[in-house]
Amino acid sequence: MLRFIAARDHGLMRWLHRWQAPGWVRLWMVAATRGGDGWLWYAVLACVLLLGGETRLAAFAAGSLAALAGIVVFQVLKRSTGRKRPCEIEPHCWAQLVPPDQFSFPSGHSITAFAVAVALGLFYPMVRAPLLFCAGSVAASRVVLGMHFLSDVVAGSVLGAALGFAAFAVFG
Repeated sequence: MLRFIAARDHGLMRWLHRWQAPGWVRLWMVAATRGGDGWLWYAVLACVLLLGGETRLAAFAAGSLAALAGIVVFQVLKRSTGRKRPCEIEPHCWAQLVPPDQFSFPSGHSITAFAVAVALGLFYPMVRAPLLFCAGSVAASRVVLGMHFLSDVVAGSVLGAALGFAAFAVFG
């Protein structure tokens, strides 16, 4: 099963690393990945504290807990798996980003994005769709830009969503 997944990951990587994406896709992917560097989620959590109504403290706590747990999880998993990043295996034709660390599995950007988006989306259903769109954009950008394999992002997104649900269960 792992060979099957790896073969599909490498096939998609080769295709994406040669794809001359339109300018708007390039801009969207770079902006999404930069937002996933952390500042976007810090800004969202700050907005929750300022504008979040009666549930703001619980929502802030859940979002923060989910993000912190996600960071711990991806740090441990990256060190234990040691999977190389796609950009180390084959150069990308237009993306020249420098990875934040050397390991690929799982995607830390995806874990954090989905952890915060799910936790806050459960507190504030009216902004759930935009939060999940942002998280999905961050996750997709990591694959398109050659920072991660698709399986890294899928695993990170699922782990992040689980952490978001768990944090909501604690504080919701």
